[in-house]
Amino acid sequence: MIDTNFNIHVIDCDYIRKRAACAYLIQEGSEAAFVENNTTKAVPLLLKKLQEVGLQKEQVKYLIVTHVHLDHAGGTSALVKQCPNAQVLAHPKAAPHIINPKRLVDSASEVYGKEAFQEMYGEISPVPQERVRVMQDGEVLSWGKRKLTFVYTKGHANHHFVIYDSHSQGIFSGDSFGLGYPALQMGSFPFLFPSTSPTDFDPDEAMITFDKVAKMQPKSIFLTHFGEWTKVSLGISQLRDGISAMQRILETAVSSQLSDDNLIGICLQGVNEFMKREVDKRDIELSEDDWKMIKMDIRLNAMGIAHTAKKIRKKKNLQPV
Repeated sequence: MIDTNFNIHVIDCDYIRKRAACAYLIQEGSEAAFVENNTTKAVPLLLKKLQEVGLQKEQVKYLIVTHVHLDHAGGTSALVKQCPNAQVLAHPKAAPHIINPKRLVDSASEVYGKEAFQEMYGEISPVPQERVRVMQDGEVLSWGKRKLTFVYTKGHANHHFVIYDSHSQGIFSGDSFGLGYPALQMGSFPFLFPSTSPTDFDPDEAMITFDKVAKMQPKSIFLTHFGEWTKVSLGISQLRDGISAMQRILETAVSSQLSDDNLIGICLQGVNEFMKREVDKRDIELSEDDWKMIKMDIRLNAMGIAHTAKKIRKKKNLQPV
């Protein structure tokens, strides 16, 4: 999919499956920028698109990372090596993990196992500090006929920002404007749902994010998962409903008599019921592969809610009887 009016190209990163995660290539005159770098495995796909539009690696000026979750930023070090003139633009809390990714790599390797981690993400190396630029909240970057405005958006992750592009009047949203896989966008009633993955889920901050997006009045949202979403008001309404549902699951988990170690079960049940209800009422027909992907998100959402529930319990010194 290409927006020929605004020179924004969508690149399927083939992450886990087709049309699950994408990166964006923006052309601006004789220069280019990538928004999201996905994983090391996806870098050849990004460079192939660059070649297809007639640009060279030396013409890439920016590598923009919305946050450092590895399906968004895992390919940064590999892409930096390929694009000698590119500067990485990152949130101040994300930049240290790009410069020294050891904690990210160790944490993900522990979750997935070293062999599975290598299969999914490949090698992640440090990025030289001088190649990384921290973007402040509200900072405007003038680039050709575009102005890119960086806006901090917590809720999904506390090191997350979105980017408003003045030329397309669109927002590159990372994960802060939810997940809208192609199968969920079919028909008259497309479905967008929030991502509450570990470890920073904060429902209040997520609602503030939706306020910020609404205030910018974008014409499009460029989702990482997946592609352009043009029904902005509908998306905001759905995400508010979704976060409210996730918050109710969170409150149930916090007040339950289950131990911290057993909270994941009640959270999984709640997110499963929410997802099934929303899909059924829209008559969305999902394939086995579609459900496989969504079940991964259900589990990640449940893990994020359970993690936040534990933090709330600890803060309030709440212990199940």
